Amino acid sequence: MTSKDPDTAIRAAPDPSGPSRPPMERVTVNLTAKAAEALREATELTGDSKTDTINRALQVYAFIQRALQGEGALYTRASNDAPMERVHIL
Repeated sequence: MTSKDPDTAIRAAPDPSGPSRPPMERVTVNLTAKAAEALREATELTGDSKTDTINRALQVYAFIQRALQGEGALYTRASNDAPMERVHIL
């Protein structure tokens, strides 16, 4: 096990899908109460496992960061007839 951050442990885990895929990385994180609630809500809404939900969330976060760093912008709307609103991530 290796880690630079005492709150995060990273180690290679065997990939159950076979040798043709790169090994998965096991990460241990400490979630705030707000993040833990968001994870619980997301898994309830999607029916996905915590692992799948976290994997997807990280991919979405990276996508958003690439867009914002490339001078892009992110917009959302609450419903089809609602106005577009720019999202700012602090």
